[in-house]
Amino acid sequence: MSDVPADLRYTKSHEWIRDNGDGTVTVGITDHAQEALGDIVFVEIPDQGREVDAEEACAVVESVKAASDIYAPLAGEVIESNALLNDSPESINNSPYDEGWIFRIAPNDMTALAGLLDAAAYQQVVEDET
Repeated sequence: MSDVPADLRYTKSHEWIRDNGDGTVTVGITDHAQEALGDIVFVEIPDQGREVDAEEACAVVESVKAASDIYAPLAGEVIESNALLNDSPESINNSPYDEGWIFRIAPNDMTALAGLLDAAAYQQVVEDET
């Protein structure tokens, strides 16, 4: 069974979101998503300063099996992308919730975070897919 940390928020498209406590959030893909993709070989990360809309495709993860869009969970500005992924895309497989984060956003509206899935609701999404 996939790891679903209780302190994160989630989307139905398998992104996780961590509230950094400073008006920003960190985004990555879930353990379930990286398992489904298989060995990740390339990550296209969004540019710093890019404005994104909620649910906008803004990154791409490519594995030996497929390429998958990564969606912004909240509208806002990309303030940082994980440069480690340029040389070590497998960090997402090895550590999806820590070293394998993809980008950070300064959301236009932090209260929108409450509208995302909690761990129990996301776990139900995963169970419904299998």
